Amino acid sequence: MEQLILHLLGDFVTQSDWMATNKTKRSWPAFCHAVVYSLPFLLIGSPAAVGVIFVTHFFIDRYRLIRYVIWAKNWLSPQRHPWAECSATGFHKSMPEWLATWLMIVSDATIHLICNYFALRWL
Repeated sequence: MEQLILHLLGDFVTQSDWMATNKTKRSWPAFCHAVVYSLPFLLIGSPAAVGVIFVTHFFIDRYRLIRYVIWAKNWLSPQRHPWAECSATGFHKSMPEWLATWLMIVSDATIHLICNYFALRWL
């Protein structure tokens, strides 16, 4: 439960509009967000675990890696779409934008929680 609370606090409460708007465009806002996100995990994890949480959070957010995970997952379906038609969110552009955005946010949070869990569990 502590991990979930810290994730929600770091990804939604303490993330500024500047960070949210610019973290996929430039590394400095992504770095600042990853620092603010990761520091509270020192309350429940080792420095090594927090380091892994920081690095994974930075790269997942900076390059919006969840788009590739979503696209790869959907590539397994019989109705495959090329990356050019899915690059914004990982979902095909025919999906309503609001739905694709929210599903991407939920998928992104899930990947962060999985990375955090393994870092906290084994480091």
